[in-house]
Amino acid sequence: MDRHTHLEGSLAPDWVRLEAARRHLSVPDLTEAFWRGEAHSFEAFIATFVFACGFLTSSEAVAVALGAAVKRLPPPEPGLPRGIDLWISPHWLVKERRQISLAHLWKGLEQGIETARCQGVRVAVVIDAVNHFGPAHGHEVLDLVLGERPSWVVGFSTGGMEKVPFREWAPVFERARKAGLRLAAHAGENGPASRIREAILEAGVQRIVHAVRAVEEPSILELLAERQIPVDVCLTSNHALVPGLDHHPLPGFLAAGIRCGLGTDDPGVMLCDLPGEWQRAMGTGISPEAAQRLQEQSAEDAWCFQIGT
Repeated sequence: MDRHTHLEGSLAPDWVRLEAARRHLSVPDLTEAFWRGEAHSFEAFIATFVFACGFLTSSEAVAVALGAAVKRLPPPEPGLPRGIDLWISPHWLVKERRQISLAHLWKGLEQGIETARCQGVRVAVVIDAVNHFGPAHGHEVLDLVLGERPSWVVGFSTGGMEKVPFREWAPVFERARKAGLRLAAHAGENGPASRIREAILEAGVQRIVHAVRAVEEPSILELLAERQIPVDVCLTSNHALVPGLDHHPLPGFLAAGIRCGLGTDDPGVMLCDLPGEWQRAMGTGISPEAAQRLQEQSAEDAWCFQIGT
């Protein structure tokens, strides 16, 4: 199962190229270079991400994006559940870019989720706010989605640059919790390891995305293990976007007793799928026993299986 993927980063490049041609638009050279693996900068990633998700302008396109995420799961196997914890940034699409209405966004997700369900795939949606936009933005995100929240919207998270301390975000997370949403945060990806501690102890976050900087402070590894905080690990994404990351900390996480699950993050941008992420995980040198735990915990901690649809 895919523990962490963003709807906006899931559109397949071939679909984006066709849609661009239909609209008489040219795919930027930087985007094509990123898709070919020739451009690795954060700026190239952002340019590719923004260009591709600019085509999420209808409920049909939203359903296509979710369908693309489903196609990147391993094929069905007896006894192995299939599911996706899907991150999405409705405020960015609806309010900031004004490229789709909330009603059409929800409609496209509903259609995509129903199609996925028919294929035996469960989906849970996590609403993503942007850390560096600050807590006022977080409240605006909740204002947008809480009024008529679909049952499959089960979580609230922050992403973006980890510039604002989580103690300042604590009231936003508390409001989301009281509204019945589970809490997650991208932390320790582009910010210091201390952001992970802040997210857990000061904002009450129940799940951490990436956390690659946790190895800088052993006490944070101990905190994650002691509190059994699940960590979403996205190997291709981390190697592409985290400067100086030569060796992924996944083996150390598992050895420390941290619960982990694999995700693809933005697979239409960085061109990966879940079987490929498993190959990468095995290439880190984890033992068969650790791989078994990783597979079990990926599913056990997935919100789509706990409370999704």
